[in-house]
Amino acid sequence: MSLDKYKEKRNFKVSPEPSGKSHSVATSKSHLLYVIQKHRATQLHYDFRLEFKGVLLSWAVPKGPSLDPSVKRLAMQVEDHPLEYGSFEGVIPEGEYGGGTVMVWDNGEWIPESDDVEAALEKGDLKFTLEGKKLHGSWVLVRTRGFGSKPDKSWLLIKHRDKYASDKDITVSQPRSVLSKRLLADIARDNGGDVEKAATGDPKKITTTKVAKPGKMATNKKRAMRRK
Repeated sequence: MSLDKYKEKRNFKVSPEPSGKSHSVATSKSHLLYVIQKHRATQLHYDFRLEFKGVLLSWAVPKGPSLDPSVKRLAMQVEDHPLEYGSFEGVIPEGEYGGGTVMVWDNGEWIPESDDVEAALEKGDLKFTLEGKKLHGSWVLVRTRGFGSKPDKSWLLIKHRDKYASDKDITVSQPRSVLSKRLLADIARDNGGDVEKAATGDPKKITTTKVAKPGKMATNKKRAMRRK
């Protein structure tokens, strides 16, 4: 596992992202970091990361995770990230790689459902259990036939059927950071980012105005006159 590609793509004199200089020590199998970062860059996506051999294996999930086992979410494998990245929340300057607002949307631990994670990754069929603050239960990452110049980087993130499966859209019902309880727009505002751009990654607030029927309006008007 190497961080060379990660470092090549970033200018750490400009970007607040962790440089990955410190040596990462692999932790025990039962305590492996899992994190999802909601990232409003050129497009909104969710970065799904699993700790393995001292780095965070990473996949970009355009539509975010789904709790519905019948829904297969595209997950494009990207460069490994340093473990320190798991707590990064802030703004990457526009014009830099990944420029935009980053939120720690979920975190916790992951437990491999295979004795040989490396073999499962090589095969393209990684089953695991998530013990996060938002996501739980059994999941799988399956490599699929990709397209373009990186056909081997295309995976599917799928929820297994268990007591945590649901048709609820958790990305809408739980849009806030697990670290700071902020929305993307809040993070952008607090860190000098593009608030308007970040806000497009937050759920739209729906406000409804109830219009009274003519008869009720007249009744309400009479009641108001009596109070006077």
